[in-house]
Amino acid sequence: MKQILNQLFEQKHLSEQDAYNVLLRIGKGDFNQSQIAAFLTVFLMRNITVLELKGFQNALLALCKPVDLSDFNTIDVCGTGGDGKDTFNISTLSAFVIAGAGYKVAKHGNYGVSSSCGSSNVLEHLGYTFTNDENVLKKQLDKANFCMMHAPLFHPAMKHVGPIRRELGVKTFFNMLGPIVNPSFPKNQLAGVYSLETARLYNYLLQNSTKNYTILHSLDGYDEISLTGNFKAISNTGEHLYSPESIGFNTIAPSAIFGGNSVASSAKIFLAILENKGTTAQNNVIVANAAFAIQTLDSTKDFESCKALAKEALTSGKALKVLQKVIDIK
Repeated sequence: MKQILNQLFEQKHLSEQDAYNVLLRIGKGDFNQSQIAAFLTVFLMRNITVLELKGFQNALLALCKPVDLSDFNTIDVCGTGGDGKDTFNISTLSAFVIAGAGYKVAKHGNYGVSSSCGSSNVLEHLGYTFTNDENVLKKQLDKANFCMMHAPLFHPAMKHVGPIRRELGVKTFFNMLGPIVNPSFPKNQLAGVYSLETARLYNYLLQNSTKNYTILHSLDGYDEISLTGNFKAISNTGEHLYSPESIGFNTIAPSAIFGGNSVASSAKIFLAILENKGTTAQNNVIVANAAFAIQTLDSTKDFESCKALAKEALTSGKALKVLQKVIDIK
């Protein structure tokens, strides 16, 4: 690690192989906490390169406990987090709406690190039991169209990093890795990212894969479609800039999508939205994100059709039924 740190302190970049090797060794517990913290801190001070990100991604996937869900045409709906916006759980709610519309969602997620309530926090609070049992996950997808892959159960090597990330309390490059290290290797991906730079890095990685993908970034910093301003969508078909109005929604104030300041209050908002008691702004944000995911899954559908499917899944209670059903499948 000393050699790697000296290289980084001299403003040099890692090769893909060096990045792979160092993260593999971190995952195997070869370095102490001070060394890992120093390593993470370097990437808080400069942008990560596409080769470094690719090396880190390959290392995490090599270390993970894979699960075979290839019988299903799944999508992962996952944001990097780290945008500091303290919204309610938009991507997780969107996942239930997508599942309610009849599509299969294999969501990757974790407890909040740089936010008070991550996807795992809210689902655990609502009674979902995390598992890495492939048979249970397949049953959940088959019966409820949804399964949650709680990252620590599939990436046990990250136990060496988790406490350091929590102590740092800020976004690190592990935020960037979350959406691209799903252990079920889904065929489709909706990824929200906190910066345009990250969006472009993701595009470099994903355009060389076989996935259908859409990368979302709101230009005012949100790692999803926030409807608070213009946003970029980068996909297999190219790069597009949208305003809320261009996709049929009004621009909203940031305060309209604030989340709770605790897991309990976040879960209360989560449930209220699924019970069709959300505000127009909350519902519209969920529908917008879910519609882009549905179009990623089925590019033959126009956006208005995808919006209609998402809205119906939310307002009819189908998304709520997915949650109720999947909680009961053990």
